[in-house]
Parts: sequence; structure tokens; C-alpha cells
Amino acid sequence: MSAYWVIPVAIGVAILLLGIGLIIWGVKEGSNYYDSLINGFDLREFFSRWPPRPEAGALITGGWIAIAVGIIIGVVGGLIFWLNK
Repeated sequence: MSAYWVIPVAIGVAILLLGIGLIIWGVKEGSNYYDSLINGFDLREFFSRWPPRPEAGALITGGWIAIAVGIIIGVVGGLIFWLNK
């Protein structure tokens, strides 16, 4: 039996974990950004966009895309395993 199915499963799991990390990072960035607006004395950061931060919505969207791609790649690896029995 060949072990070629391990590679797509491992890549799928890695991308899945990356997606989860991106979602967590996006939620943290969003809460930090809006907390800085609420607790700040002025809205300089909001208007000048300084310091530059990654957009929270883009991180969360990228995380969901990475999760979907990771699941698809993992399923392909599972199919390779199942069909080569």
C-alpha cells in the first residue's frame, strides 16, 4: 500500500490550522482596533490609519477560505487512501 495519501492530508491539516489562526488573529485585530477607538482620546488613528494594521475582515475572510481549501485537500487525501485499499 502506498503512503501518497499522507501528503495531501498533512497539507490539508496545515492549511486548516492556518485558517483557524487567521480567524483568531482577525478577531483579535478587530477588537484591538475598535477598543483603541473607544478608549482613545482622539480619533487620529482612525482618520490617519496610522499605525498600519491588517484589516480584520480580510483576515477572517482569508481564514474561512483557508479552512475550506484545507478541508478539500484533506478529503482528496482521504479519497486517495480509501481508493488504494
